[in-house]
Amino acid sequence: MSTAVKKTNAMRILDSLKIEYETVTYEWDEEHLDAVHASQSAGIETQQVFKTIVLQDSDNAVFVFCLPADFSISLKKARALTKSKDIDLIKMDKLQSTTGYIRGGCSPLGMKKHFPTFIEELAQLEEYIYVSAGQRGLQLKLKPEDLLKASEAVFADFT
Repeated sequence: MSTAVKKTNAMRILDSLKIEYETVTYEWDEEHLDAVHASQSAGIETQQVFKTIVLQDSDNAVFVFCLPADFSISLKKARALTKSKDIDLIKMDKLQSTTGYIRGGCSPLGMKKHFPTFIEELAQLEEYIYVSAGQRGLQLKLKPEDLLKASEAVFADFT
């Protein structure tokens, strides 16, 4: 008998939209909260695990980016996408109060409010991708187009 996973806001959103997903649990630790470590711990290919990065521009507008675990955001491309003069990572002490999530458990689904969301277009090359379910040690496996629909995102090139 398997242990039931407590539903997160991200899962409730997927359920409400009747989107199929699977949950994957993995061991995490405070020293290794990055997505590459999560992919290794869960036994998932790194290019299939998408981390959620939250950026804020100089006008305090917030933007959400989902990208493969071992990729980095091009701030130049992010500025162009968001039409922002200046953009950078949201301050860690503002992450939870802004999104409702903590580092290492930030999902592109179910934030306190909806922010413009961008999914790296490379996601379209994968049958399934994995994103945080909204808590450390828990990933959601779903189709990229289902994440796009559920997060009201757009595919874009920003790496």
